[in-house]
Amino acid sequence: MRQTLSKHILSGVGIYWLLSLGCSPMENRPLSDHYDGRRFYNPTHPQMHGFWATVKFLVSAKPAPWPEFVENHPDPHLDCGLVSGQAAVTFVNHSTVLIQLAGYNILTDPVWSERASPLSWIGPKRVREPGIAFDALPRIDLVLVSHNHYDHMDLDTLKRLSKRFAPRILVPLGDKALLESTGINRVEELDWWQKVELTPETQVIFTPTQHFSSRGLFDRNKSLWGSYMIRNRGHLIYFGGDAGYSSHYAQIRARVGPVDLAFLPIGAYEPNWFMGPVHMNPAEAVKAHSDLGSRQSVAIHFRTFRLTEEAIARPILDLKAALASQGIPEDDFAVLEEGRTRIYTLSTNAVPSEPSLTRRRESGRRLDFYRCDAAQEVAWK
Repeated sequence: MRQTLSKHILSGVGIYWLLSLGCSPMENRPLSDHYDGRRFYNPTHPQMHGFWATVKFLVSAKPAPWPEFVENHPDPHLDCGLVSGQAAVTFVNHSTVLIQLAGYNILTDPVWSERASPLSWIGPKRVREPGIAFDALPRIDLVLVSHNHYDHMDLDTLKRLSKRFAPRILVPLGDKALLESTGINRVEELDWWQKVELTPETQVIFTPTQHFSSRGLFDRNKSLWGSYMIRNRGHLIYFGGDAGYSSHYAQIRARVGPVDLAFLPIGAYEPNWFMGPVHMNPAEAVKAHSDLGSRQSVAIHFRTFRLTEEAIARPILDLKAALASQGIPEDDFAVLEEGRTRIYTLSTNAVPSEPSLTRRRESGRRLDFYRCDAAQEVAWK
């Protein structure tokens, strides 16, 4: 038992989850259905795991081995000349996605650091490089941060982005002061269902998730967590951040409408008795896909950092099994390679803006997608 716990902590996973413990000081905020005057909470699951459950998880954990390093085969196309009704998607790693609309570039939960940890020498270490080199990034107009966990809020990366691009940065309630204390500018914090105008054609709504927040031993749930709905010319793109499965997906669809393109987490879910409230498994991600009425979903939050017990390939295998069991084609919930660009057609009126944009398939209600370079065959899976 001691040997198992020791190995788990030394692997960095224990450090990550021990930092999820703690309490919240008083905050001067109005009460709401997700804030009780002292801390934020999930209305869909008010009681989360505490100290002894975390100890049980660490003591009993049997993490599957992961490779030390996995080589990517990136082929990013970041200047494809998009028109209205198209979205270029490049999966970078973990929950980091570059979403390019016509003339506007969005980056989600950007993480380029070596470890998802407050310490540079211990904590979950990446097993693959980001799919886009930081210096190769195009202009970034907007950064979306779903919550303050180290594998989603990477301060070093945010500082680099702020210095290079000075993008607008959206964060949940309670996180603005932290970013500004490190010299990061243009930060705005949002409560659930709050809307922000980005351009005359584009808005963002901060939407609920079932999760939690913490960066140390004494700040648990001091800040909020959530997801983002991007509305561009009537089309809806959803970034799910990190979440356990709950009724919030159906609630989002009821309030905002069915989604054209959704980015949903599929990893870090074993053991389910402990992770279930905060990390949905692939079968639950498929339910979320259906609850949102998503025309197309893309998998995120997997195969970069070992955070829990499952093997690196398990989320993809479980996702394929879940799709098959529910009779949903695999193409409806895509697994993209790190560093590969896929261009989705959100509108039937959108046409390729360059001859090199070549149609890959027709799909009815499902989104059409393209590759940018007709001269280069790309294996998407």
